Amino acid sequence: MATLQGGLLGPDPGALSPAQLEQLRNFKIQTRIANERYLRTHKEVELLLSGFFREMFLKRPDNILEFAAGSAGITRALLPSVRVSKLPWALSAIAKAFKDPH
Repeated sequence: MATLQGGLLGPDPGALSPAQLEQLRNFKIQTRIANERYLRTHKEVELLLSGFFREMFLKRPDNILEFAAGSAGITRALLPSVRVSKLPWALSAIAKAFKDPH
């Protein structure tokens, strides 16, 4: 980007056009709505996350990824009626989110 007289920056050729900005804004809104619908239909997600964060803050592990990977016991304690064999994907997703928080 070139500097104009007075230190102002010139137009950025890689910037989004107004139409693209509006399209991006609409995409973000629709994504948030879809995520909210998903979370409202899957109440167990909130329970899993709040339980994980509670244990994490109580234990304050040095290695959060290792702690998250070994959190199946936490899941069993929080959701004894749920088949825990179907929940490791959630724990690995939590660990991945900590590792790669795009």
